[in-house]
Amino acid sequence: MPVKSFKPVTAGLRWRTVADFSEITKKEPEKSLTVGLRKSGGRNNLGRNTSLHRGGGHKRLLRLVDFKRDKLNVPARVAAIEYDPNRSARLALLFYLDGEKRYILAPDGLKVGDRVMTGPDAEIRSGNALPLDKIPLGTFIHNLEIVRGKGGQVAKSAGNYAQLVAKEGVYGQVKFPSGEIRIVRLDCYATVGQVGNLEHENISLGKAGVSRWLGRRPRVRGVAQNPVDHVMGGGEGKASGGHPRSPWGVYAKGYKTRRRKSSDRLIIKRRK
Repeated sequence: MPVKSFKPVTAGLRWRTVADFSEITKKEPEKSLTVGLRKSGGRNNLGRNTSLHRGGGHKRLLRLVDFKRDKLNVPARVAAIEYDPNRSARLALLFYLDGEKRYILAPDGLKVGDRVMTGPDAEIRSGNALPLDKIPLGTFIHNLEIVRGKGGQVAKSAGNYAQLVAKEGVYGQVKFPSGEIRIVRLDCYATVGQVGNLEHENISLGKAGVSRWLGRRPRVRGVAQNPVDHVMGGGEGKASGGHPRSPWGVYAKGYKTRRRKSSDRLIIKRRK
């Protein structure tokens, strides 16, 4: 998927790049697999803003993606590769042999007409989902479960992958995209391959308006604010704000956020 750039006829187009969408084969989403998506504007059920710098943005439909891959031993044909405005990855529309339709994350190299399947007996091929016990060491995987039956939680964005590095007993060791190596049960399912749309990281928004289309509102630096508004605000001239902190004084770098986590014992190597 190449990245498309523009002639700099305006300031906003000078640095703007977009995907060329050459892999997309179907424009409209599958109606039975979409639901309406209401915007929260970063506000909770009491109307209070609990997630700053959110609001506006283009209207979207939520695509119901099958992260659980729980339709075992039923082959499916890839009917289309589609765009999803809610994530960086592309979606593959599957038509199962029994007539059911589902969306999955489209791995790199998956094409229309390919066959995919879920189950312990599936081939080691891009798009097939198997338990870690049946996947060879060193294989690139994505949409990895951490808890059996919960659905994929790891390596789901464009270009991401995890890697199975060891097996011992009922547990395996998986290297996450962050570099962390963690113990995962071998009966957890994962999809073979790397998530597609690898060029997503090379896309440049080009202008502030594109951020607004995505639903991101402006963010003002703490050091540019007044002392009454931010702990890093104030000072004569261009004064530094000291150690980076949130508006409520919580340190942003180096402050330990994991406290007595039961999953600490599952981490073999930290991401740092």
